[in-house]
Amino acid sequence: MSLVIGLTGGIASGKSTVSKMFKEMDIPVVDADIEARLAVEKGEPAYNKIIAEFGEEILMENGEIDRPKLGSIIFHQAEKRRHLNEIVHPEVRRRMMEQISAAKQNGESVIVLDIPLLFESKLTYMVDKTILVYVERETQLQRLINRNQLSIVDAEARIRSQMPLADKVKLADKVIDNNGTVEETKKQLLDILHRWGLNQKKP
Repeated sequence: MSLVIGLTGGIASGKSTVSKMFKEMDIPVVDADIEARLAVEKGEPAYNKIIAEFGEEILMENGEIDRPKLGSIIFHQAEKRRHLNEIVHPEVRRRMMEQISAAKQNGESVIVLDIPLLFESKLTYMVDKTILVYVERETQLQRLINRNQLSIVDAEARIRSQMPLADKVKLADKVIDNNGTVEETKKQLLDILHRWGLNQKKP
């Protein structure tokens, strides 16, 4: 019997840091962002649907989708964002379910699904337990500005496009407070796994 853990957070909350810790413990991680990138590559079903919806001006010279250009459209237009999600999300779910099945057949006892929009997209049915990586909003905003070299307006638009972290806290089985050091975050993760009866070696 495999335990499927849904790992989520908000943009710039530190979810990738926790995801890396799982990998260092040799726990397989299925990353929704990676699957979303693969799902929209040339030749994939979602690729043609996106061009039909948004036009060829979102393509780079090599014919691939210009993700920053597409991102700048959807982060400021909720309706466009919804259309994109309706195209991409079913493909991403299909790809992730295939990876879960493969990991189970491989005898993995724990599988992590790294899904930024786990709650927004109502994907909790895919997992057994959920972990939220949480930071205060001001910390989140500052980290996003520094990491992506964004203006405050653009950074706030990206944060607003997701459910507030404070709301996600109420939905998660466990919460990791990532306002402190990496070591503190790691300790919280190990404590959660221990409580769930998953005694992993330290990363």
